[in-house]
Amino acid sequence: MSGTAQIGVTGLAVMGRNLARNFARNGLTVAVHNRTAARTRALVEEFGDEGTFVPAESAEEFVAALERPRRLVVMVKAGEATDAVIEEFAPLLEDGDVIIDGGNAHFADTRRREKQLRERGIHFVGVGISGGEEGALNGPSIMPGGSAESYTSLGPLLERIAARAPDGAPCVTHVGPDGAGHFVKMVHNGIEYADMQLIAEAYHLLRAVAGYSPEQIARTFRGWNTGRLDSYLIEITAEVLAHKDAATGKPFVDVVTDQAEQKGTGRWTVQIALDLGVPVSGIAEAVFARSLSGHAGLREASRALPGPAARPLGAKEAARFADRVEQALYASKIVSYTQGFHQVRAGSEAYGWDVDAGAVAAIWRAGCIIRAAFLDRIRAAYDAQPELPSLLADKRFAEEIGAAQEDWREVIATAARQGVPTPGFAAALAYYDALRAERLPAALTQGQRDFFGAHTYRRIDREGSFHTLWGGDRSEVRSD
Repeated sequence: MSGTAQIGVTGLAVMGRNLARNFARNGLTVAVHNRTAARTRALVEEFGDEGTFVPAESAEEFVAALERPRRLVVMVKAGEATDAVIEEFAPLLEDGDVIIDGGNAHFADTRRREKQLRERGIHFVGVGISGGEEGALNGPSIMPGGSAESYTSLGPLLERIAARAPDGAPCVTHVGPDGAGHFVKMVHNGIEYADMQLIAEAYHLLRAVAGYSPEQIARTFRGWNTGRLDSYLIEITAEVLAHKDAATGKPFVDVVTDQAEQKGTGRWTVQIALDLGVPVSGIAEAVFARSLSGHAGLREASRALPGPAARPLGAKEAARFADRVEQALYASKIVSYTQGFHQVRAGSEAYGWDVDAGAVAAIWRAGCIIRAAFLDRIRAAYDAQPELPSLLADKRFAEEIGAAQEDWREVIATAARQGVPTPGFAAALAYYDALRAERLPAALTQGQRDFFGAHTYRRIDREGSFHTLWGGDRSEVRSD
């Protein structure tokens, strides 16, 4: 078998199969391989008319089918399965060949694999792919890491299959070295968790406080999607809320168990944020909200606890409240993205990646789950000020969040009075207020730490670290 395929895909479950079809549809010759050969044959039989596929039943045949430098996309389960595939194929490759991991790998694993393969002369590229099954087939947002040299070879192929932003630009960029691509994809998913939680809280408030039906809320979300909240998640939320269950005729949301699941990337985002010392409280609350929803026994045991019950508003008040909820949702959304981009910047600095925040915002404008109209403005903000410390430091975003103040606070106060949990909204506002506070109570925290553990503290009036002798005369001593 001569090397005629420009790229190969091994692992032909739904994502791998759709990615291979996307490459083929865009004029590339694609080698395809799966551990179970029947799946390879099924792909070619069912979709062979979409482009040029070169099926291979063995690793040797697969590698032989690839032109040099060989570009081999691995689409298998993250973790041990990925390591096993790499160890199967790496001995068959030569200097300059490229292994691409398109799964949801932990960025630390990607860094390890990239280093190990680099020592063997093989490029390893961790690629974050967002957009699900549909995106893989029709155009995802693509976040590749790895060496600049590997992107020279791989980038033009990824640009052919990536989603296109409204201005026609492909939603792919070289994010940075080693694990940068998978790190940025992880943060994308963390923002996704926060976005979904905020939307769910908006729904809950409109249902419990405004007294709207799912169908009414669907219409409300459709209206929001024509304005500044224009986004994929708002769009599909309206569709989900309008959907009726075929078996019962009831609103779909009323027949689904209220216990959300998660695959782990949101949890990784929070864990790594803790390691980096980055406050991503909105993302954390979204992760914890899913976790709490799954503790059915705990919730059942707590259902009789005292507290207020929601009292639906009258029609005129409900309409005004819905407008307030839109303001609260938008302001909280700005905070979530602020926290996510802070984490991207912190990771970039910690690992020496030099990630371009504006370029990241640009490739999230289409294809991915968090695609939204206001990402174009985020891109513009970072392009204008590459060292922008926070999205909240951008004049236009600051003005918008300023205009939302009264409504944002009133929505959270109303939720508290009526007993409707809004951890995402509340965390976003607390983060915002903490940023703008002249003094935080951390001074007291430092005093407590020094009292029980002699951890020392710093003063506002002179340099150095100090410790108070908390017994006797409580004199202060310099400790450095």
